[in-house]
Amino acid sequence: MWDRPALLNWIANLLYALSMVAVLYAVVYVVVHLPIFPLREVKVDGELHHVSREQVKLIVAKHLKGNFFTLDLINARDAFEKLPWARNVSVRRRWPDKLEVVIEEHQALARWGNTALVNKQGELFHAASSSDLPVFYGPDNGVIEVASQYDALSQVLKTAKLDVATLALTPRRAWQITTTNGIVLELGRVEMQARLEKFANIYSSTLVGLNKKIAYVDLRYPSGFAVRRPTEAINTEKVASIAKDNKAADGASTKPADTKSIKSEAMKKRTGTVT
Repeated sequence: MWDRPALLNWIANLLYALSMVAVLYAVVYVVVHLPIFPLREVKVDGELHHVSREQVKLIVAKHLKGNFFTLDLINARDAFEKLPWARNVSVRRRWPDKLEVVIEEHQALARWGNTALVNKQGELFHAASSSDLPVFYGPDNGVIEVASQYDALSQVLKTAKLDVATLALTPRRAWQITTTNGIVLELGRVEMQARLEKFANIYSSTLVGLNKKIAYVDLRYPSGFAVRRPTEAINTEKVASIAKDNKAADGASTKPADTKSIKSEAMKKRTGTVT
């Protein structure tokens, strides 16, 4: 090898290039880690209703380590995504000393039983909410299905001035709704919207005008539906009816006799007249 000058020159040039790269890397590393490129501002954007200023400050103090160049953007994004109401987060540097964070919050659609919240994309998330939300029930793999049906079914009920309190999907894929005024609606497994539209039309035009409480409606019949009233309401009406009848009977038994008839009978006895 020592008698091949071309090869020796090539090796020498390679070593020289490697040494220059190493020196350059060392210089850049030192410069980048100098305290002359600090992050002076963290700007958080997005339509935020639940992410608080205090939460952002805590993340900045605990997770944003390093200067403008050395900050780990992936770790920073992951830290913000751990916020209960954060659905999506994007993080980017802005020269010379700014970090921009854009947070997309979950928009709560309903509660999933008593374990989680459901957003408008049909995704579960765990956060605290004091809002008056409908409650969904269903199998673990049915969250998106229930969320997608909710909008259409609730719009139908709104035409009858009714609102959904609970929407349930059974393991047999049958649907059930409970309204905020306590009516349980059995929709079955097919043509749920058409069946609900039929009920909403009749409820608005007829049932609501009767001013009677309804406990349960079975919409699974092909040409109509069955209605059941609350047991306590029926019993109350029976008691009221019995009381009314008793009052009428008491009134009839205590009604005073006709004075003219009494006088007439007395006169007949006195004169000895017989009819």
